[in-house]
Amino acid sequence: MALTLVYDGGCPFCRHFAHRSELMGGLPDLVIRDGRSDHALRAELRNRGFNLSNGAVLMDEDLIWHGSEAISRLCQQLSPSDPLLLLLNGLFSNSGRANRLYPGLLLARQIALKMRGLPVDPDQA
Repeated sequence: MALTLVYDGGCPFCRHFAHRSELMGGLPDLVIRDGRSDHALRAELRNRGFNLSNGAVLMDEDLIWHGSEAISRLCQQLSPSDPLLLLLNGLFSNSGRANRLYPGLLLARQIALKMRGLPVDPDQA
């Protein structure tokens, strides 16, 4: 199984990061999946204790990372060719720093979803 990033497709920031990571992240086998539109995947993750409303999910076979751990782990593996990804890689590849900064990303996501009229929790749509 390839490395898979599950993100909230309703959030423009999440969608942009996911697509940029796929196209310019230097991980040719990275798979991105929109957890907001993939109800079965979202239900499977929720049953395993991972709520998409609390952050992105990164899966590698049986290993799963959630929230700041997912973004940090992904950034540690990226070899970006894009200036924005280089910046994010520098900020989030350190797990301690990612843990401190991630609440800001969640707040930006909440604001963006509210502006789009979407619930923070995709299961409440």
